[in-house]
Formats: sequence, structure tokens, C-alpha cells
Amino acid sequence: MAKGKDVRVRVILECTSCVRNSGTKESTGISRYITQKNRHKTPNRLELRKFCPYCYKHTIHGEIKK
Repeated sequence: MAKGKDVRVRVILECTSCVRNSGTKESTGISRYITQKNRHKTPNRLELRKFCPYCYKHTIHGEIKK
């Protein structure tokens, strides 16, 4: 049997505050996490609070395109 599209997909979460402040010298990089989400249960973009090692605090990480 042929498999259809997978229900679980890999997504990349990127720090939103590092992206906004990329021009400043405070943050030296952009924090990214890789996780999975269920395409049927969460069809919209995923946002989670994760720790950013460049900002030294918990920030909102949003889903980006691959």
C-alpha cells in the first residue's frame, strides 16, 4: 500500500526576538529548535515559549518555512 502524506511533520521553531533585533550586537545568532506537530490537529503555525541562549531568557519561538 502506498502511504499518503504524513500526519506528523517536522517543523523548525525560530526565536522571534532574535530575528527582530538582528541588527543589534546583543544577540550573536538566532536560536532554532526542531520539533514535530500533528498536521490535522494544529493546521496553523505553531508558537511555543522556549529558552533562547542568545537572549538569555524564555521567548516565543515561531514556526518558519523550510
